[in-house]
Amino acid sequence: MIRLCAFADEAGTSLAEQIAALKQNNISLIELRSIDEKNVSKFTDEEAAEYARILRENGIAVWSVGSPLGKVELAEAEEHMATVRRVCEIAKILGAQRVRMFSFYNSEGQGEAVIAALRKMAGIAEEYGLIFCHENEKGIYGDTDGHVEELMNADISGLRFVFDPANFIQCGVSVRCAAERLFSRTDYLHVKDVVAATGELVPAGHGDGFIDGLINMITASGGDFVLTLEPHLMIFAGYNEIDGEEMKHRFHFTSNADSFAFAANALKEILIKCGYNETEKGWIYK
Repeated sequence: MIRLCAFADEAGTSLAEQIAALKQNNISLIELRSIDEKNVSKFTDEEAAEYARILRENGIAVWSVGSPLGKVELAEAEEHMATVRRVCEIAKILGAQRVRMFSFYNSEGQGEAVIAALRKMAGIAEEYGLIFCHENEKGIYGDTDGHVEELMNADISGLRFVFDPANFIQCGVSVRCAAERLFSRTDYLHVKDVVAATGELVPAGHGDGFIDGLINMITASGGDFVLTLEPHLMIFAGYNEIDGEEMKHRFHFTSNADSFAFAANALKEILIKCGYNETEKGWIYK
């Protein structure tokens, strides 16, 4: 079975808008990144508890916290640990088991130091009964398939891995090759697609992200899996705070909600072509 999750802040700024988009597209899991332009790492305990209550009442579970942990200079790693603890506290209040994170800027050639810092971060997560999930992204240590494999081989307790195909393409890596090296040790996928030749972000299946191939690999593995929709088809509130690089788009939409719905439908079309049927519990292979 495949279950769908999403960064719903790409559909709307407020929690009400995010819940509406998730319900409209029959997605019951959220990777919570921001609400009202406030990053999850900055939520108060009271805010986190209230958001968790409202999400539960609407039948939506926090699959992962889409934190910015590790998006700092490697030289700042030690002082960053206080933020790591704070995000873990917030994740527990939200009822999440996973926290998405990264592996530091300006860290090329410093693999040992990166691994030591990640080991400490994952250790803190384990204290809270959480799992940290490293995302490959341009500009951090774990950007290419080779670097991600190096981190995987370090066998850091409490650390798992998110596979983002578009981010690999933006680093000049073949998604097919990366999948052959890394998929068997991937915890879940971020669904984002891009045209390699132009850098244009596009709905799933319209670029070089090998989305159908990744889904077929999930099917062959025989296990349950989660796909988190992160389409980046429009600039959304808070984007400059988490990234800031220019977005290039081939498709144009009148609203974030429309772009989100189009992205969700594009992914669902691929799932159907790959032999899946939508049910109340998730997408089941025929």
